[in-house]
Amino acid sequence: MARMRTVRRILAGGVALAAAGWALRDIPAELGVRPLTSGPDRESRIRRSPQFRDDAFFNSMPEPTHMMTAPPPSLLGELAKDRERRRPGGLIPMRVPPADPPPADGLRVVWYGHASTLVEIEGRRVLFDPVWSRRISPSQLIGPKRHHPVPVELGELPPVDAIAISHDHYDHLDRATVMALTRTQKAPFLVPLGIGAHLERWGVPAYRIIELDWDEEAQVAGLRFVATAARHFSGRTFDRNDTLWGSWVVAGAGKRVFYAGDSGYFQGYRGIGSAHGPFDLTLMPIGAYSPAWPDIHMNPEEAVNAHLDLGGELLLPVHWATFTLALHPWAEPVERLWREAKARDVSIVVPRPGEAVDASAAPAVDGWWETMG
Repeated sequence: MARMRTVRRILAGGVALAAAGWALRDIPAELGVRPLTSGPDRESRIRRSPQFRDDAFFNSMPEPTHMMTAPPPSLLGELAKDRERRRPGGLIPMRVPPADPPPADGLRVVWYGHASTLVEIEGRRVLFDPVWSRRISPSQLIGPKRHHPVPVELGELPPVDAIAISHDHYDHLDRATVMALTRTQKAPFLVPLGIGAHLERWGVPAYRIIELDWDEEAQVAGLRFVATAARHFSGRTFDRNDTLWGSWVVAGAGKRVFYAGDSGYFQGYRGIGSAHGPFDLTLMPIGAYSPAWPDIHMNPEEAVNAHLDLGGELLLPVHWATFTLALHPWAEPVERLWREAKARDVSIVVPRPGEAVDASAAPAVDGWWETMG
């Protein structure tokens, strides 16, 4: 019997090692490519960018940007405290996205969770920062994992006309999702400068990659896409800022949408609003803020400030609810947003994951998250 138990332990250990090796095999590809080594044409474009100097991209707005302050001595205690409050207290309610065609002249939006959002604008579909993996990490063995499933499988997505990426962090650029969309969709990927190198390594054909610097634009499916500024950083390894980050303006004949990506608040939102707004809809990040990194993620009150600077009509919050990426309680971002929006007479909509919202007839906020405990 003892010999059999030993054999079983050895076999179990071998299976575990094999599984770990299988899960880790893709990490080199997950890390992406250093764009400066990916070809002379891309290297030349990067080196000409006003956002690039000393072999790295930087935030070229007047405000100084600090990546992160020194962790406070109390950090370990804070990590252990109130852990349950940083996740939902029950199952997050979801909706099944509609399968009908997009409105020909209107504006509809489906939030899938975190930053992944489908915008249907004047008969076209634009998918922002699609992330379908269970964990946002170079390995599916470790890293922040989902609090809720994605409301629709990738293979069940309707045909999209464009896929726009804000930056290369794992919670916004997911290799498995990119590879699946390359197989199942025909749309081009619009990305900030340098990210095309990652996509090419992952099998996206060059003709499906549109790489833009800030203030550059492209026409896709009758829509105008403008890459605009964001106050953030990039990197899939310990090396930072070898690709650019940004936000997106999407303009049709009559409707306009702004997607902020990840960003700290900065005065440049007023200029974006003046040049490209006003916007019928803004998609603004409200979660994963902290006093330890105040310059690279907005808090909810700053998201309202940015929305007003942009000339936004309706604000839909993103970058909350799906992954725990900071120490604040799970529902705090949306509670603070709701209070600030009411105090400043700002129209917001807070859909459940998968719920479709008509921007011209958005439902009243119903506080659905308050039932989560």
